[in-house]
Amino acid sequence: MSTKKTGVDQQLIRDLASILDETNLTEIEVEQEDLRIRVSRSPAPVQTYAAPAAAAPAAPVAAAAAPQGSSAPAADNSKNAVPSPMVGTAYLAAAPGAKPFIEVGQKIKEGQTLLIIEAMKTMNQIPSPRSGTVTAILFEDAQPVEYGEPLVVIE
Repeated sequence: MSTKKTGVDQQLIRDLASILDETNLTEIEVEQEDLRIRVSRSPAPVQTYAAPAAAAPAAPVAAAAAPQGSSAPAADNSKNAVPSPMVGTAYLAAAPGAKPFIEVGQKIKEGQTLLIIEAMKTMNQIPSPRSGTVTAILFEDAQPVEYGEPLVVIE
């Protein structure tokens, strides 16, 4: 008879939950032998979007939303910048050719979706941390972004 470990490694689950908190990810999954554990959190209803095609030509939406302030105002407004909560690819709209979530000069409310970041084949909505006016969009549509990189300036 083979002895098989029954029960779940609770410490592993705690470690995965800790990783979620540290990285601001919404979901993480690991697989070891015949055990698969997925830990996810969803503070608000999550909408998923089809991933934009990698080979799609640049959409006119990118050009319309790309007007950015000069780098000097962005540096002055760094305290008003919304940083990227994760590493991934940032998109201004839900799909190529779709209306962008935000545009420079637009008034927005706290919690309103600013953009989406694709990370590990998952589309993550990035909500506005405060109400205000979008004064600069600091990335191009479909641009890779790093954790902590300023994405949008809201005043």
